[in-house]
Formats: sequence, structure tokens, C-alpha cells
Amino acid sequence: MSTSNRFSYLLRAFFYEWLVDQRNASVHTVRSYRDAWRLFLRFVAQRTGKKVAMITLTDLTAGEAIAFLGHAEHERGGTIGTRNCRLAAIRSFFNFVATRDPGSIAQCVEILNIPIKRAPVSQPCYLDPAEVTAILAQPDRSTLEGMRDHALLSFLYNSGARIQEALDLCPDAIRFESPSCVRLTGKGRKERICPLWPETVMLLKKLLERRPRALDQRLFVNRYGEPLSASGVRFKLAAYVRAAAETTPTLRDKHVTPHAFRHATAVHLISAGVDVTVIRSWLGHVSLDTTNHYARANLETKRKALEQVGVPETPGRQPSWKRDTSVLAWLDTL
Repeated sequence: MSTSNRFSYLLRAFFYEWLVDQRNASVHTVRSYRDAWRLFLRFVAQRTGKKVAMITLTDLTAGEAIAFLGHAEHERGGTIGTRNCRLAAIRSFFNFVATRDPGSIAQCVEILNIPIKRAPVSQPCYLDPAEVTAILAQPDRSTLEGMRDHALLSFLYNSGARIQEALDLCPDAIRFESPSCVRLTGKGRKERICPLWPETVMLLKKLLERRPRALDQRLFVNRYGEPLSASGVRFKLAAYVRAAAETTPTLRDKHVTPHAFRHATAVHLISAGVDVTVIRSWLGHVSLDTTNHYARANLETKRKALEQVGVPETPGRQPSWKRDTSVLAWLDTL
């Protein structure tokens, strides 16, 4: 088998045998790895002057992988998280190759030793209740598209669902009778049950009345009946946020994405005094540390905690460090 044929065989075996048959990876993982390898192969082809079909395993060196990761982060404008996702797809393949092609172990080890890049941990962007209300007021609910957008954004805020979890929603996952709830499938195909407000149930019912869907069909679709994409929802949401910022100026300084509604759900639940373990189950977090991040982000919760602490009384006599004219003399007394 030629070297080019060997690489194409290994890549097919990686996706079909390893990811799908042996690991039973989700469709989202397969698509993420597929997109990473599309970009990587095109990048290597451009640098080597070869066609993608002529690339061999020996062309995929650690140096090429590092250059591609830098290109993905800086030239394509990706985040460090995106860069690490691309690296995960590449490392997973070469980890597989090491078990199938012992002659390439040295090359595989070099690539597997490329480290995950640490990213700064920023506070999540979350929305105040008034900001959520302002955004939800923007869709024109007299139209089918506006009704759909209003129902989708309301559902995101009610359930705290990730955007893809909401876009994958089918009517058979919703319990319309009291007590109303929805069954969501999250990362790792883990299922969880989330309660629904009566108002959210009413919005979903009205949407189904305007555009009936089979029990196993996606609920949120475009004008052609095709499932909405996450990028399409982000585009629509950006327009609603710009309109809402006219009456709610605080939105102008916030980068609002569909995930911001998930953050808002968590922060508002914490503000309401809901136990953090319940919120973890609500949002489908694996680790409680992830949920605790929202407790640190909520300024209002911190303010309420401060109000419960008594203001320290001012002592009648000044402390020694204020009475002493020499700071160095005071330090000598310690």
C-alpha cells in the first residue's frame, strides 16, 4: 500500500471504525472532528503545494500541526477554546494511528506532546431580568417567524438549554400536561428533565398550531421547514439585541449570544436561592465547579451577602499605624 493510500485508509478507519463503531461518538463530535480535519488538510496542502488528495501521513508533522493551530487562533480569528478543539481532533487521530501503524509512532508522539493551551477564565456574560424582557419584546409575534423566535428565546431562558439542545427539540420530548417539562439531550448524550413555565408551554403550543410538526420532527425550523442552524439564531439574536439596546442601554456593552440565556438562567436561579446542586442538574453540568462559577459571577448575590454582614464599628481610638508618624517605626513593632 502506498503512503498516500495508507493515510486515506487510516483516516477512513479513524472516522468509521474508531469514532463511530468502537467509541459510538455523537454526531456532533464526528462533525467537529470532520471540520477540523478539513481545515487542517487544506492548510497543509497550501503550505506544501500539493493537492489534498496527494497528502501523505509524513506531511502531517508536528510542525505543520503547530502552524495550523496558530493559524486557526490568530489568522482565522478563533478563540483558544477553538484552537484546543482542533488540537483534540488531530491528537485523537494520531493516538489511533499509533495503534495501527507502529512505524509512525515517533511522529505520533511528537504530535501527542503538543500541549493544550490554557485560556484566561473570564466571567460569563449574563443578562439581567430587565434585559431579558427587553430582548423577548423585540420579535414581531404577529408573524410566524417572530412567533418562532420569541418561543425559542423564551425556551432558552426557561430551560437553560444549550442552543443545539434547543434546536434538536422535537414535540415528543415535551410534556404539555401539568406538571409540564421537557427532556433534553446534552453533551455526551446525557438526558435531563427540566420544568417548563405555563407561559413557555403556551408559546410552544401556539407555535405547533401555526406550524404543525410530527412528534419526531424538529420544532424550530426556517421558512422552508428545515431545522434552524445555530449561526442563524445568533444572527437573528444580534438584530434583536441591537433593537433592545435602544430602550435598554446596558445591552450595548454586552456580547449577547444564545448561550447568554443559559448564563442568565443559572444566575437568576442562584439569586432566587435555589440550591447549587439543583442548578447543576437543571443545566446538565458534570462538575459542581462549573455551576459554582455562576455564583461568583452574580454581583447581586454578592451585594445581598454583604448586606447581611454588619458594618464594622469605628473605634474610638485610632489604630497604631495611623497614630505613628513613622510607618517604618510601626513595622518595627510587629
